[in-house]
Amino acid sequence: MDYQNKSERYYSKVRQEMKKYLPENAERIIDVGCGNGSFASGIRKESGAEVWGVEYTKEGAQEAEKVLDKVFSGSCEENLKSLPDHYFDVAFFNDVLEHMPDPAKLLSEFKLKMAPGGIVISSIPNIRYHNALLPILFKKDFRYKSSGVMDYTHLRFFTSKSITRLFEEQGYEVIVHEGINRSKSLKPVLYNIPLLFTQMDIFYPQFATVAKVVK
Repeated sequence: MDYQNKSERYYSKVRQEMKKYLPENAERIIDVGCGNGSFASGIRKESGAEVWGVEYTKEGAQEAEKVLDKVFSGSCEENLKSLPDHYFDVAFFNDVLEHMPDPAKLLSEFKLKMAPGGIVISSIPNIRYHNALLPILFKKDFRYKSSGVMDYTHLRFFTSKSITRLFEEQGYEVIVHEGINRSKSLKPVLYNIPLLFTQMDIFYPQFATVAKVVK
């Protein structure tokens, strides 16, 4: 997968909107797809927790090593055996699972790495976001882009329903599931009027999910 042509900002996003889902008592955290460590290092400073990272690109991993406790370079799948079992209180997957060939298998196997009561926090793009859905409905077109929901590096696509199903079928209990970064456009409002506002998920480009390991 070609990640080399991504902008530097792609690897340095500080997902402020995701920090609110972090439990106060988390002591050992891992950020899968940590980029250059910008988000995870902020978590580390604010919480005082031990924070690890996994980053696909070698360059990003090298930068993250400077600010995190431990960093693995390469895909999460190939590094899974190197991670300690029953260790992490929290695992972040911020816009990561959609890049994986088999996110269900990864989530199932990752349960072994979580401490009792551990939670997985994810942000996943929503294919029903109005800017992605409407070209499919009205223009009959499915076109990849350099970023966003239709990012050309995405291997999987999800809706709000399929996200919760993804976690539940792999033995997680979904505690929180909500749309984030709501669109300020009037378009989804207008589209919802004849549908009696039954399609509110199209307002959100991503859904945040907090899921607890239960089996």
